[in-house]
Amino acid sequence: VQGNQQKDDEYVDQVRESVDLIRDFHPQAARKQIESAPKPSDYRPSVERQSIELRRSLSKSRSAKSAQKDRNSIEKPTIPLVIEVEKGDHEEHEIIHKVDESEPRKSLEQHIESAKDPDDLLKTFPLSEGLTTAQADELLKKYGRNELPEKIVPKWYIFLSLLWQPMPVMIWIAAIVEAIIGNYIDTGILVAINLINASLSFYETTKAGDAVAALKASLKPTAIVFRDGKWNNAFDARLLVPGDLVELASGAAVPADCILNHGTIDTDESAMTGESLPVTLHEREMAKMGGTVARGETHATVVLTGKNTFFGKTASMLGGSTGQSNLQKLLLKIIIILCVLAFTLCITAFIYLLKKPTKGESISPKEAASFAVVVIVASIPMAVEIVTTTTLAIGSKQLSAFGAIVSRLAAIDDLAGLNMLCSDKTGTLTKNKMTIQDDTPTYEPNLTQMDLLKQAALATRWESPPKDALDTLFLRCHLWHPKIKEEMEGFNSKNPNATQAQRDEFYSHEVSLKLQESMANYESLAFMPFDPRVKRTEGTIRDKTTGSIYKVTKGAPHVLQALDKDEEKGHKMHEKVSSLGEDGIRAVAIAVSEPLNDQWVMGAEEQHVNPVWHITGMLTFLDPPRDDTKETIRRSQAYGVPVRMITGDHLLIAKKTCRDLEMGEMDSPNWPLIQGPDHLPTLDEKGKPPSDLVKNYGEYIKNADGFAQVFPEHKFLVVETFRQLGYKCGMTGDGVNDAPALKRADVGIAVAGATDAARAAADIVLTQEGLSTIVLGMEISRMIFARMKSFLTYRIAATLQLLFFFFIAVFAFDPRYYADRDAPPDEARWPEFFSLPVIYLMIITLINDGTLISIGYDHAVPSKFPERWILPIIFIVSSALAIIACLSSLLLLYFCLTSWDKGNLFQSIGIGGLEYGQITNAIFLKVAVSDILTLFSSRTGHQFFFQRKPHFVLVICATIALIISTTLSLVWPRGTLDHVPVCGLAYVSGQKLALWVWLYCIVVFFIQDALKVAVWRLLIKYNAFNVNNEVKQKKIA
Repeated sequence: VQGNQQKDDEYVDQVRESVDLIRDFHPQAARKQIESAPKPSDYRPSVERQSIELRRSLSKSRSAKSAQKDRNSIEKPTIPLVIEVEKGDHEEHEIIHKVDESEPRKSLEQHIESAKDPDDLLKTFPLSEGLTTAQADELLKKYGRNELPEKIVPKWYIFLSLLWQPMPVMIWIAAIVEAIIGNYIDTGILVAINLINASLSFYETTKAGDAVAALKASLKPTAIVFRDGKWNNAFDARLLVPGDLVELASGAAVPADCILNHGTIDTDESAMTGESLPVTLHEREMAKMGGTVARGETHATVVLTGKNTFFGKTASMLGGSTGQSNLQKLLLKIIIILCVLAFTLCITAFIYLLKKPTKGESISPKEAASFAVVVIVASIPMAVEIVTTTTLAIGSKQLSAFGAIVSRLAAIDDLAGLNMLCSDKTGTLTKNKMTIQDDTPTYEPNLTQMDLLKQAALATRWESPPKDALDTLFLRCHLWHPKIKEEMEGFNSKNPNATQAQRDEFYSHEVSLKLQESMANYESLAFMPFDPRVKRTEGTIRDKTTGSIYKVTKGAPHVLQALDKDEEKGHKMHEKVSSLGEDGIRAVAIAVSEPLNDQWVMGAEEQHVNPVWHITGMLTFLDPPRDDTKETIRRSQAYGVPVRMITGDHLLIAKKTCRDLEMGEMDSPNWPLIQGPDHLPTLDEKGKPPSDLVKNYGEYIKNADGFAQVFPEHKFLVVETFRQLGYKCGMTGDGVNDAPALKRADVGIAVAGATDAARAAADIVLTQEGLSTIVLGMEISRMIFARMKSFLTYRIAATLQLLFFFFIAVFAFDPRYYADRDAPPDEARWPEFFSLPVIYLMIITLINDGTLISIGYDHAVPSKFPERWILPIIFIVSSALAIIACLSSLLLLYFCLTSWDKGNLFQSIGIGGLEYGQITNAIFLKVAVSDILTLFSSRTGHQFFFQRKPHFVLVICATIALIISTTLSLVWPRGTLDHVPVCGLAYVSGQKLALWVWLYCIVVFFIQDALKVAVWRLLIKYNAFNVNNEVKQKKIA
């Protein structure tokens, strides 16, 4: 028992040591070699039947004692022994590892140090014979569960944190002051506004964890595991540990990063790496978590689990990518500027009022505090988040009508400023559906492409539905049904609301009918399915019309070439395959045997035949671009947004795609300049981007037309490099491998058919095929940007004019001075300083902001260039509008306060002698009307207000707001609010003050709009702050 325990402990230590060393190299150690079109050096005859049988026997022998030999291979080094198997002119070399007793023992560290490539580390990992529960528990303590760690922030904390931002703090201060001085109604309104704003922000914020949740959910499959000497077919995969023995069978998900103990399997890793076809893995190669076994069955040893896996590192990159949106940062800057300005003016005015000399009682701290609240409320853009959220939500609804679902509203703002778009290839730029190409080389006379396609179908189970991508390629090819395009158009016209799945089902059904008609004269006598070791399929066929029996096979060209002894034909195939490989085009060869009627025994369980093969030709295929991709890229570039491809597919295929779509700098002599992964950055030990990303990689990445054979961390870092270079970068993709880059990008866009992880990480999810929606989204988002810029320009202008109006008024216009001088009848009611009741300011703000919500429907013209927020420009234009509004309000206040003078202007037009309550209401009306008219000026940007027609919804809302404010100014009861006298303008018979205020506001509006246009023209003329939107990148150090 002690000996067994010591042996178990040694094995656990060995596993722990191996995992720690391999993990340091991961994900490099887990990366597969991308399968590519054959190179000339790879083009050679493959194994003959005898070699295949020898390999099978070796594999069986290897399986019987695999674990013990593998553990011995760790203890002692190996030397290769070459066994040559000859058959005709061809040779096959089989490498067998034999123990060399003369060599000294190497430690595991020495194996690591002597490894020439990170993948060599996998050769030293001890293959498992299965763990005991005790061993697994010990390893579980060290490496944790096979799942992603998740940091959960309580929702109550998120909500409370939204109540302590700069703007909410300002509102709380105002509410507290109002409560102290006894204005409880005002307090309630301010508190309600705070809670509404926080609730809207909370709704958006709680969506942020969806991406990690989707990835975490995908880490909960079951697995077939050998524990405690027996197989468990429903083992919880979250409890897997390094060193576990698992079974990988066809159709099963790979539960962790595992190395194959023996044999060969095909795995589908398209969602992980972007490779369209299944990847063939051999002994001691890594099967990645998140993949699916397409063919074959084997035992495997778990090497890495949870966050240490290739898939887990993808999730950790996704979870660690956080930050405020550009719009949030902009709003925060605006609020901070206004708050600082407001506090400065508040403190100054508060001290002045307390120290101000008066004839009677001095101004009490309560009255001074009441004025401070007025200034604070005037400075707070209270509904700024509500209005921006509503404007973005209206834009989101517009986008959804075209098949684009927005999961993060601020992404609409980011999309408007996009000036670099990175895109995955497979399933995004291309259809992720292999399509047969027109180039069809034939090597037998009088053969057509359709003849080759029929032969390929004979080497497939044509009676059954397709099992994989290659079966689908041949059995659902459009060539079976020459009129399928017209049939699809008819189906779409009759079913305009059909889903893509319904359209695919109709297509498959129609093509399948034609296929069966074409194959009606053939009978399948036997079928050999695809074997990864043989790399071909084979069917035995009887022609019903002639009775001839023969075999048909399809597979890799170099495999089938070994079956045909025609050397001249082989040479032609070699040249053609090499030529196709340069364009990244794949090929499947087809061969047909001579008749076997004299060898085939009908009904016999075993057949003994020696077919004579003749290669008939090759079918070439490629994952073609989507129908609208080329036009989408052209339109995107016309809008100032270049497109860069980032794919896990092969370099040659990426270059072919780049040429077909005319991507990148076509005028460059090196076009298309597609870079591989060798010189791209990688994450540091802590999973963070390198600190010298721009310095070392900026020029390399910026000048490339695209990137190929990359992995998730590369995509993530390419996007991050563009962002650090000063680009506002977008990313489109559909797979798990795209999720980190989608999350990191300013705008992540998941295309139709994307995985759950990609959709959760993205800001925008496309529900319709094609990428044209992205360009349409650019147009819509730029119009939304123009509307929000109009709103913020107005909101800042309105805030500035009120702030400085009250600040200047309290110093320059003392109502008591004018009352003492002119002795109006209500002299006793005239206060020591001018102010408006807080309720008046809140009415103005709420009415005007309610009108602003309709700006989301306003007419806007999309910019021809990427948009960006230039805060100095916004404040300059807003200040120009505010100056006119503020000066005009001060001028009106002066004439109102001096209305009892005999030479006063108001006296000459018959509206002189105003009581103080009417002065208060007149200023209220002027500010309310002027604010609405300022909106109509700010909405047109650098144009005059009449050069762009407003939307009727905006006109209606503005009209309602003007009617409400005018009515309130006319009929407000005479009384006192916040120690300020108020009186409706309609209560004094014969006076038409409200009409004159309206006329005055209209004249001021024309002057205000003219000044705005003049300021814009100066800014554009001198390109102030790069206002003409020339694209800039940060200088590379």
